Amino acid sequence: MRLTALVLVMLVGTFLSAAAQERPYFVTYSHEMEEPGNLEIEIFSAVGNPPGANRFLGSNLEFEYGVKTWWTTEFYMDGQSTVNDSTILTGYRWENRFRPLLREHWINPVIYVEFENISADKTLREVVGHDGVADFAHPNWLARQGKAREIETKLILGSNYRGWNISENIIAEKNLSNDPWEFGYAWAVSRPLKLAASAHKCAFCAERFHAGIEMYGGLGDRYTFGLNRTSHYVGPTVNWSAPGNLTLSFSPQFGLNDSSIPRLYRFGVSYEIEQFLEIFRRGGD
Repeated sequence: MRLTALVLVMLVGTFLSAAAQERPYFVTYSHEMEEPGNLEIEIFSAVGNPPGANRFLGSNLEFEYGVKTWWTTEFYMDGQSTVNDSTILTGYRWENRFRPLLREHWINPVIYVEFENISADKTLREVVGHDGVADFAHPNWLARQGKAREIETKLILGSNYRGWNISENIIAEKNLSNDPWEFGYAWAVSRPLKLAASAHKCAFCAERFHAGIEMYGGLGDRYTFGLNRTSHYVGPTVNWSAPGNLTLSFSPQFGLNDSSIPRLYRFGVSYEIEQFLEIFRRGGD
């Protein structure tokens, strides 16, 4: 019941707030930026059942705004609900992405910088260091005592070729305490089911669907860099661009070793408001 209630509350909040996410990725970032002046409201969630622990739902409510052609900023509010435990808010994040090369190239770099203030987080928006299934065994009251204030950086590399998008992320994260730098990766590839648009309007045309595959995991830390005691996930992913700037996304993802949760189910809803500030300017005229 708690899982269902949290989903309904966050979905209702999203729709009331009124091109959605183009790529069907949940962890991997592509090089595309938000259009200047546009506001995208998104909710992304992960459901998992770790061995020896309780089933959980972790969710982000996100507000992404295109400041400039080369600069996109985003604010997250995080929460989670755990069966036989509690439903809590787990913190916030502030993200900025900068694209130094505005023209399309064979490989397009984007610089990502994020500040996180979180605890008991279960969204799995990235996996770094030795993050693993053991992190989900603690009850919420205990996990909340370990508050993390972190800086996360990413080098995002993206390419578009004949309808295909190929994206790679190299992740480095540092707790602002004395903890060492932690590292991770994410990559994904996707393509619309049809490149050419249909001659007539339709809700379920093939070009409205993007499908692909996504993989991500940890790479240890400064002192123990590598794959030892790290978790990794892979799975197919798909989204549907519905009429009215709404996009629905889904991905079943599978843990690749004993450090990983065996299965994750990810889903997302996003809605884009074009030229958001113009709404208020028109209202004042």
